[in-house]
This record gives sequence, structure tokens and C-alpha cells, in this order.
Amino acid sequence: MAQWQGQVTPRHEYRLVSKLRLALFGSPISHSPSPAIHGSFATQLGIDVDYRLIEASPAVFPEKLDRFRWGGGKGCNITLPLKHQASRMADARTERVEVATAANTLWWDEKGQLHADNTDGRGLVRDLVSNLEIEIAGKKLLILGAGGAAAGILGALLACKPATLTVFNRTLERAQALATQHSRLGKVGYVTAAALEHEGTYDLVIDATATGIQGQTPAIPAGLLADSGACYSLSYGKASQPLGKWCEKLGTSFYSGWGMLVEQAALSFEIWTGKAPETSEVLENLRHLSD
Repeated sequence: MAQWQGQVTPRHEYRLVSKLRLALFGSPISHSPSPAIHGSFATQLGIDVDYRLIEASPAVFPEKLDRFRWGGGKGCNITLPLKHQASRMADARTERVEVATAANTLWWDEKGQLHADNTDGRGLVRDLVSNLEIEIAGKKLLILGAGGAAAGILGALLACKPATLTVFNRTLERAQALATQHSRLGKVGYVTAAALEHEGTYDLVIDATATGIQGQTPAIPAGLLADSGACYSLSYGKASQPLGKWCEKLGTSFYSGWGMLVEQAALSFEIWTGKAPETSEVLENLRHLSD
């Protein structure tokens, strides 16, 4: 897959391009496998794609996004720490973005309007239910974290009708705000650190924090999971390893976020191209290379 080269086109000049120009914006992203994932989708479906990584802090994100568009960009993925900012910048938002106030997929229509969607929650549910065969309906779920990553998955999880869904965050006010934000979609509870040890056990704990990037595990009690429960990290690769090792010591089932990464990418790719890629082979190859 060719890399994009050359100067930025001035905004009053549209560049005619044959390739579908896509990108991932965020920080840090230098080791992201997204170009390889979308390159595999493109090969599978016979589409010529140029998918690049664009490092961007919140301060420079609007300018870099603008340059990308006028350089021929069609759409892009958004990761930390830009998901909330991306949702605010869009001219049109799906209901998923309106509820989560966080976006991970952007694209421009023929009139130049910027659209936003969030495929994170649907990607997670696809991985849990279809790939891992983990039940959500009627189960007790605990979400660790209350940032953009957590906001992007709550709506899709609530649509699966869990018995309970509870949010834990070190800052109680943020957990309360996230629960209130999603209350019209279903019942969302929140819990303090002090009360967490007395809340009983959960069938599924989903880590939506950034602690793994710092080489740490979330500060949660060891007896939090039911005997047949599982722990899932939205992170993958090295960032998921601290929690994975913690679960291994406890004899608890653990899954990293490779599947969610591929499934949410497939949904984004379908938005941009109108074609749905098959994900199983891409996920298998990705896991093999990451071992």
C-alpha cells in the first residue's frame, strides 16, 4: 500500500486522486496496525487505498484535519485523545455520536459537510458475541473508565440488554456524568472505589482506561469477577499485557481488544466505501503477527 507523499494542496484547490485517501488521527499512534488492517480490507475488496497515520494533539487536530481534507482525504478514524473533540467539530452526527459525545469515524460528503459516527460499541459487541461467544444479555457488566473510550461502547452494550451495567471511575463525578448521559438508553449505575469491594461479582469487566499504556493495571479488587466471568481490555498489544497478566495470576479468562479493533475498523471501512469486508482472516493474521 503506497504512502502519501508531496505537499499539502492549498484549500482552494481540490486535488484529483485515484486512491481512496484515509487516515488515523490521534496520539500516540506510531505503532498502530490500522494501516495494515485497512490495507487488508482494500486488497480483499479490490479498492486502491492510501491509509496514513497522522500524529495530532488536540491543539493541532483541526488544522491537520483541514489539511488532510484539502489534500484529497475522504475519511478518517479518530483515537485518543481526540474522540470528544471530533464529535464537536462535525457538521452532522449519528445518534450514536450524539449520545456518546465521542466519534471515531469521520468523512466528508459531496457538499463538504463533515459527518461523524462511532463504530466502537458495535465493533466491541461483534467481537464479544460473534467472535468470542460471550453472552451480554442478562449478565452483570462493569465498565472501568469514563472517558471517550467508555462513552463509545455503552450504547451498544445497553442495546444487548445486560442485567446490570455499572461504571467505575476514580473520579466519581465523571462516572455519574457518563451514567446520566446514557440513562435514556437503559439503566446505568456507577460505583465508588470504596463501594466496589462490596458490590458483589460481575460476569464481564471491560477495561476502557489507559492504565495499560502506562504499564499498570486498574485498581480493582481481586474478587470482582464471578467464577465463570471474563475480563476484556479495549487495549491490545503491550497496553493490554498488564491486565492480562493480572487475570492470569487469578485464573480469570482474559481477552484483549484485537477483535474490537478489527471489527470497528470494518464498520468504518463500510461507511467510507459502501462495502463490508470479511474480518476473520484479518483478525487471525493480526493475532498471529502480534504473538
